Amino acid sequence: MASTSDFKNGLCIEYNNDLFIIIEFQHVKPGKGPAFVRTKLKSLNTGKVIENTFNSGVKVTTARIERRAHQFLYKDDIGYHFMDNDTFEQVALQEEVINAPQFLLDGQNVEILIHAETDKVLSCELPAFVELIVTYTEPGLKGDTATNASKPAELETGASIMVPLFIDNDEKIKVDTRTGEYSERVK
Repeated sequence: MASTSDFKNGLCIEYNNDLFIIIEFQHVKPGKGPAFVRTKLKSLNTGKVIENTFNSGVKVTTARIERRAHQFLYKDDIGYHFMDNDTFEQVALQEEVINAPQFLLDGQNVEILIHAETDKVLSCELPAFVELIVTYTEPGLKGDTATNASKPAELETGASIMVPLFIDNDEKIKVDTRTGEYSERVK
């Protein structure tokens, strides 16, 4: 059990028969009336983000979540297969559980969130940025760089993203897995 004074970003709570992670919170003390805490909660089961207000001092049940390092092995018709880096046990996950499956490379390290009491896999998170090689993109024309123009590029994982005109084939780029956008060129 925790009270609203224990709220912090990343805290996992049980609320309305679901598991939520606190994304954002703000303690509000109005001039008139009791204090309260305004929160944004993300459901670990559905991925929906809801806004909720808790009265100050209310007790909530916290859930214990473990982050375990895993390595991506391969994908087949069953799902995506990962190996635990500590125990070497393998687990197969469905695509809906992974936050950016289009950027997964063989041998890539990820973090899998597991509910400690039930051992249920809640989500699989890639690192915030991954480095991938551009396999195909149209050549950029000289003189087109005056504007912030972009062009489509196919990556080694098969994903397609928009990149600046100066990016060529076989270049390594950094991609933000949270937004799916180009971040920078890797030297």
